[in-house]
This record gives sequence, structure tokens and C-alpha cells, in this order.
Amino acid sequence: MHPTVLPGRPRVRAGLFCAALLLVSVSPSAAEAIAPAATRPNVILFIADDISWDDLGCTGNPAARTPHIDRLAAHGRRFDAAYLTASSCSPSRSSIVTGRYPHNNGRASELHQPIAAHLPWFPRLLREAGYYTALSGKHHMTAEPPAAGESPQPAPFDHVDTGKAPGNSGGHANWVKVVQERPKEKPFFGWFAALDAHRDWDGDAEWQPELYGPKHKPSAVRVPAYLHDDAATRADLASYYNEVTRFDHYIGRVVAALEKEGALANTLILVMADNARAFPRAKTRLHDSGMKTYLIAHWPAGLAQPGQPSPSLVSAIDLAPTVLTAAGVPVAPTMQGVSFLPLLQNPAATVRQHAFSEHNWHDYEAHGRAVRSGGFLYLLNRRPAQPWQGPADSVRGPSHQALRGARSAGPLTPAQADVFLAPRPAEELYDTAADPLQLTNLAADPQHRLTQIRLAKLLAEWSDVTGDTAPARLTGDGFDRETGAAVKAAGATKAAKGGKAAPRGTPAGSERHADRINAPGPR
Repeated sequence: MHPTVLPGRPRVRAGLFCAALLLVSVSPSAAEAIAPAATRPNVILFIADDISWDDLGCTGNPAARTPHIDRLAAHGRRFDAAYLTASSCSPSRSSIVTGRYPHNNGRASELHQPIAAHLPWFPRLLREAGYYTALSGKHHMTAEPPAAGESPQPAPFDHVDTGKAPGNSGGHANWVKVVQERPKEKPFFGWFAALDAHRDWDGDAEWQPELYGPKHKPSAVRVPAYLHDDAATRADLASYYNEVTRFDHYIGRVVAALEKEGALANTLILVMADNARAFPRAKTRLHDSGMKTYLIAHWPAGLAQPGQPSPSLVSAIDLAPTVLTAAGVPVAPTMQGVSFLPLLQNPAATVRQHAFSEHNWHDYEAHGRAVRSGGFLYLLNRRPAQPWQGPADSVRGPSHQALRGARSAGPLTPAQADVFLAPRPAEELYDTAADPLQLTNLAADPQHRLTQIRLAKLLAEWSDVTGDTAPARLTGDGFDRETGAAVKAAGATKAAKGGKAAPRGTPAGSERHADRINAPGPR
């Protein structure tokens, strides 16, 4: 069933449009008065697992089959300059839920590690303000036990389930049920998190053509410039596309359920991913191929100029203050992001000038930082001796191994060779419009010297103000960088599928107690 969304400017209930507009600039107490319970929007965050920004139809991939997301974008707002704070599963999700940079979340800056116990999660604040909150699907966010004398955080969710059912392990099996069975007397928030499209692919074995349509054909996929175009890679991409389409299907079912009950108009829907696809030169990268995300907002009762995309810069840490502000809930002082509600009224507005991202341990030792500002990307790599091959699940995948084979057989293209490059530059600078693949490093170009100095100072200021550090002893490799096999030598870090456990290194920011620093740095 396809959802029907009427084009053109939506009819708005009295007071609701003004509430959405005014919430941006009023005090918390006034915001609560402007947004009474009767008009507070429902909010659903659809978050995919490992889907790149350009693997949707509405973001320019003609081979992708995402009709429901495309429809939301056509009648909502597509943000064309949205960036994650980490292209790494749990650090990214932890950053979104707290509205803080990864290193300001404590140990959660590294994969599979918990968020500092004292930091509030925005769903908890919604729940305490009268929202019914539910998480269905992948969770991947945990909190440290409270320190002695401190109380544990109240539960952020009224309902939690894995989103799995017989024949569907994609994390979205219960989304419609959660919507239908929620208490109707309350506004609700749904964190609907698919496991699609995370390796290893299970969508092919669970494929239901009567629901999802035909499987994607390997001959029709778009092979990124960083990959080797062969049968194995195309088959790998086709299986990945299948999971992208399955994710899209269940979004469509939720939208249809909301529309059927008359709740769609006052539901703020947000669609994004936690990080890029698990393929070479994507997931864990600070470049756009790893850190850029699609972000789509749909809210007929609270969005002006529907269908008009926004070129304005947005960071993933802006999600928490945006949702809270839309709900009339005060933004916690711990949150470093800024509400992008003004962009729902005027897509050309500006809410931030700079976006910062980081890469810490995700299967491999790493410390990278980046800032995007004024059309340029500046990147600082504290571990340039090692290649940036991507996470272990990507390295084990057919596409990475096909690229290894191509490397042995003959010269690679510059885009392909970048996957294995070692040592890497300690500093990188790119004009993102002129160089969308970000292969021409301008860091040594005299014509861009002033830009490099400006962005280096900006990154240094952000690091200082937010308490970021580059510890000498970082968590080491848990997997082989060529094969993705678990490292069993002494000193390796256990991450998955074997690997001998050893003490973790020092997390970034811990020496300065960055989890207690709320300053956002330049925005």
C-alpha cells in the first residue's frame, strides 16, 4: 500500500504552524506554553544501519528502489548537507541520542562502548514530558552504571523490542504494531531502527517479492568509483540494495498506518542512517563517502515549502534539540547541537556554519578529526601510518576482497588505490563541490594555504573547547586489515568472532573529562 501525501502547502491547524516557528527563539517555559499537549507532534525517527547517503532514489541513485522515502522527500524536506559525527554504528547512535559529540559521551566514542551514566537521552526527556516512547529494532546504545552516590537515569523508552519476527530479521517487523497499539491519549516518539542494511545480508533469504517487488539485478546496480566492477562486487551491491528497499517498504507501511488513522499530518518523520554502507571507502571514513548522510523530514502540519530541499549545513547532534524543540520540551544543557527547525520553515536559512566529525576505534586503531566549513573539508589524521580500509565486516566482504584481487592483477584507479593507501597524509583538504570524490588533496597547495590555516585553527579551537584529546595509547587493532580475520595475538582487542581480549586503550577526551564538558565549540 502506497501512502498518499497531498502536494502543495498543507492546511495547518490553528496555532501549530506558529508554535513550530516560535519555538526556536523562546525560553523553555514559554515554549511549553506555546506547545500544549493537544498540538504537540508525534515524532518518528527511522534510522537505517549502514546505508550511504547516495543510495536512495531521491538522492540521485537511479538504480535504488526507495519509493516511500522518495515520496516523503518530495512532500517534505531533503537536507543535502547533513553530516554525521561518526561513521561508526554505536558511536553515531549514541551521539544522536545525547546530542553530543562522540568524545563528549565518554567511552561511547568507541564501538560497543557505553554512554557516560550522567548524560540524558532525548527520548527520556520526551517521556518525562508526557510522550509515549518506543524503540523497535536495533538498539546498540548502552549506559555506564552510575557512579557511587549517583542515581541511575530514568528509562528512556516505555517500550523496547528487537523488531524481529519469523521471516524478518531486519528490525522492522513490529513498527506498524507499535504505532497501532500505542496509547492514543499521548503524543508518541518512535525510534524505529532497522538492521538493514548491515552485513551479513539476510534480506535475500527472507525476500518476499509480493511485498518488496523483484530483487535487484547485479547488472543494474551502480558501482562506486572506489570499487572494482566485477561479478562479485555487483552481486554484493545487489544484495545490499535489496535491504535498502526492504527498509523503505516498512517506512511506507508505517506512513500508511498513520495516514489511515489521521495522524500523519501532525507527525514529524525523520529518515537517516547511522553511517555509510559497509563497503570500501565508505563506513568509518571521514570523507563524504563515509560521513555524509541522507536526512529527510516530513511534517505536513509544521513544514513550509514542501518538496524544496535545503542546502544548509546540519549535524547529527542537531537531531536531539530539534525534536525536543518541536515537542515543546526544554533542550538539556548537555546537548551541543542546535535545532534546525528554522530550516523546516525556510530551507535557505542557516543554523550552523561548521560541522565536526570524528573517527575513533571501530575494529581498528584510529584517531581522525574533520571539519566542514565554507564548502571545504579539512581532515586531521593522528594515525597516518595505517591505511583506512574500512571496518572488519567490510574487509571480509566480497567487494573488498575483489578489490584486493584487482590490486594484485594490475594498477588500480586513484579512487580504488585510496582504500589501501599507507602511509596516508596527516592533513587533507578538499573543495567538496569541485572534487566530490575527494581525491585531490589541496593541503599542500599554496593557493589554498589560507583556507587550510583557517580550518586547522577552527578544528583546534573545537578540540580545545570540547575537551578532545589524542591519547598516546589508543585501543589497538582487533582484526587483520587485509582479510578482516580476528587478531589472536597478545594485545589484540576482542570485538567479534574470536580475537583475544586485552585492555582497551585510553578513549579520546577522557584525560580532560570531556563527558563533563557541555561547551559545543564553534557552530
